[in-house]
Amino acid sequence: MPVETSAVKFRVRGLSFFYGAKPALRGVSVDLAEREITALIGPSGCGKTTFLRCLNRMQDGVPHGHRQGEIWLDNVEINSPAMDVTDLRRRVGMVFQKPNPFPQSVFDNVAFGPRVLGLTEGRADLAARVERSLREAVLWDEVKDRLSDSALGLSLGEQQRLCIARVLAVEPEVVLMDEPCSALDPVATLRIEELMARLRERYTLIIVTHNMQQAARVADKTGLFWLGELVEFGETGTLFTRPGSSITENYLTGRVG
Repeated sequence: MPVETSAVKFRVRGLSFFYGAKPALRGVSVDLAEREITALIGPSGCGKTTFLRCLNRMQDGVPHGHRQGEIWLDNVEINSPAMDVTDLRRRVGMVFQKPNPFPQSVFDNVAFGPRVLGLTEGRADLAARVERSLREAVLWDEVKDRLSDSALGLSLGEQQRLCIARVLAVEPEVVLMDEPCSALDPVATLRIEELMARLRERYTLIIVTHNMQQAARVADKTGLFWLGELVEFGETGTLFTRPGSSITENYLTGRVG
């Protein structure tokens, strides 16, 4: 099934995911646009994170988990033999809820992926890539004199931007973010949101968030998950001001969820 327009990065059709016999996703179909920020909202346990993890096959190793449906990245179905899983996870990187820097130096955290994948030639090339990634993550000025220090000594906000830099260092096309600000204070959250706005110029961003105000601030498109179903998806401004589903309206107004 070819992608019909270059503006579509992911085309998801009939995606269901089961933990044993329990369905976490039910027949989700949606197009996710290239170089936009898509926010996924909804109550806990509604399938948002499961959906996100299906996009780079992080759900593959879940015990007793199985998937139905199709996920197309550009022109390739990601579960087909033509898709190399290692390359998929390079192209579709992920930032997790809690910052998870390696217990290594700041430099080695960012250099890890390029070293493993053989993306650089020599120390100078690697150093240039590390600097470029840290600049993209708006962290270079804060850590340029601390590159040999342990990443665990950074603040939580700095650690999360370091994790973003680590993803950017392997030149992804898509960045998945699972509640990237939930562990951060308001100032650090603002820095991450400003960073998202910068990154969308080069990358496709798909974020899971419980913070509806954050979705309204940063996202081009928003989808509401409810009991494993994507009940509404569209332009963020329209979804928040003129929801087309009573479930969406009730969730946004706090009547349910």
